Amino acid sequence: MSNFLKQTFASVIGSVVGLMLFFGLGTFGLLSLLILAASKDEGPVVKNKSVLVFDLSQNITDSKSASSTTEAIGEALSGDSSDSITLRTVLRALDNAAKDQRIVGIFLDGTRSGTGGSGLATLREVREALERFRASGKKIIAYDVASDKREYYLTSVADTVVLNPMGMMELNGFSSQTMFLAGALEKYGVGVQIVRVGKYKSAVEPFVLKQLSPESRQQTQALLNDLWGDFLDVTSKSRKLTPQQLQAIADSQGAISAPEALQRRLVDKVAYFDEVVADLKQLTGNDKTDQSFRRISLNSYAESKDIKESASNNKVAVLYAEGEIVDGQGAAKEVGGDRFARQLRQLRLDKDVKAVVLRVNSPGGSAVASEIIQREVRLTRQVKPVIVSMGDVAASGGYWISTYGDRIFAEPNTITGSIGVFGMLLNIQKIANTNGITWDVVKTSRLADSETISRPKTPQELAISQRFVNQVYDQFLNKVAESRKLPKQKVAEIAQGRVWSGQEAKQLGLVDEIGGLNSAITYAAKQAKLGDRWELEEYPKVRTLEERILKKIAGEDSVKKAPDPLTTEFLKFQSEISLLKGMNDPIGVYARIPFNLQIK
Repeated sequence: MSNFLKQTFASVIGSVVGLMLFFGLGTFGLLSLLILAASKDEGPVVKNKSVLVFDLSQNITDSKSASSTTEAIGEALSGDSSDSITLRTVLRALDNAAKDQRIVGIFLDGTRSGTGGSGLATLREVREALERFRASGKKIIAYDVASDKREYYLTSVADTVVLNPMGMMELNGFSSQTMFLAGALEKYGVGVQIVRVGKYKSAVEPFVLKQLSPESRQQTQALLNDLWGDFLDVTSKSRKLTPQQLQAIADSQGAISAPEALQRRLVDKVAYFDEVVADLKQLTGNDKTDQSFRRISLNSYAESKDIKESASNNKVAVLYAEGEIVDGQGAAKEVGGDRFARQLRQLRLDKDVKAVVLRVNSPGGSAVASEIIQREVRLTRQVKPVIVSMGDVAASGGYWISTYGDRIFAEPNTITGSIGVFGMLLNIQKIANTNGITWDVVKTSRLADSETISRPKTPQELAISQRFVNQVYDQFLNKVAESRKLPKQKVAEIAQGRVWSGQEAKQLGLVDEIGGLNSAITYAAKQAKLGDRWELEEYPKVRTLEERILKKIAGEDSVKKAPDPLTTEFLKFQSEISLLKGMNDPIGVYARIPFNLQIK
């Protein structure tokens, strides 16, 4: 009850403060806000011989999370602020810390469980930055209590990996479990008809099948094998083990205790947190009587004035396409076709922007919106370099908007491809009739009511929808063939809606180079012939006034309690259904990967 009252109060206060911000109530209030907005902190002070603390529970995202002023203030007052950090912030901080003489090491802190849902391609890029830091001769110490695969993907790079004596390590391989809704839809009388091209285009399968199709199982297995192979390769090299040794653990045990992990050389030490702190105090030169070691969080370090990027009139713009691709403006965490195209036009016309890096982290969505965005990519490319950086997933519509980039970068474990389209046609005739609802229609031609959901589509109507889907698919193939300089027949063979890992996509010619966001940015600056005289700018822009106000009023982060298994499964179901809200394509055709492809 206390949490409910706390959150309710915070919400009310947040709304009131939001209204004050909007209407500017009172001279004093307005003046205060202007002072806050105008004030510029010099940033946190980095003390000599400090350890950079990297909280592994943080969610690493491409762009800053978008929220309204009211929501953000409400979050801050309730203590439930989003615990996330951008990839660029992490990379910039780690690379700068490698050269910063005041930083003597990094502590990978796993005391709060989980890696925040960060994707494997994102974690790989962070891992590479940690490797660069270690190559500078400085120490990395990692501590965990319950280490899952994603955490170990990062912590295995450390000089010293420590596990709590009561801890355990999960090492059981990757899996992808699909939730099928066809039975429930059938039970409740919701009819589903589909039109699609591509035997691997499995996005619609959860709504019409009750288990994986052979094609979907095949492509998912191949993808998981690639991702797991990358995991085994990089972690075994760091731990001086063989992939076969790690595979044997995954096949025979799956999870092992701390003493076993030490025996199998997965960790270097079994110790309690206070013992790790004692080692860190020794590293930073703190006295034994000191309560803790000299430290600075990665977030605070990133705010330090010493690592701010230099200003220049020559700019490389990083434009984030993160989320579902939808028609129109789109909401927060969506890529609205019209809004995104307008942003690209502005960057094309901005003479200070010499190159654009399109960072794609999207499963796709509306075919029309994807084409609107791709058109602007092609027009921008005629004026200045457009380099594509693929994140965790850049598939289907995400690949559609990427394909005309001057050069496409992807990580080996990026999920991409899925060149295929589909349409899904729902009707509620059965459930309505069961509850006494019927319809009657008067029309001037046979197809006048073809858009109704009161009945299934006729064979003629299905044929019309299929023709549209075929046309869009053919356009997709033509665009990939033209932009990637591949024969259309070859594109048709590797398309069919199949998803590929980044390493496979490169071999197939769908991707140019293996590398992360920093590699794409460096390449863009080189293509624009900027030398060392350029500045990075990120888009879409975030309201800095809101950020500064929140810095003043935000309290300590609260530790969120993990939901129980039943709640987790319900939230997954809720997420599946909510995805249907993004299906607003004007012609009802979608280029999207499977709705619920989740790697565990």
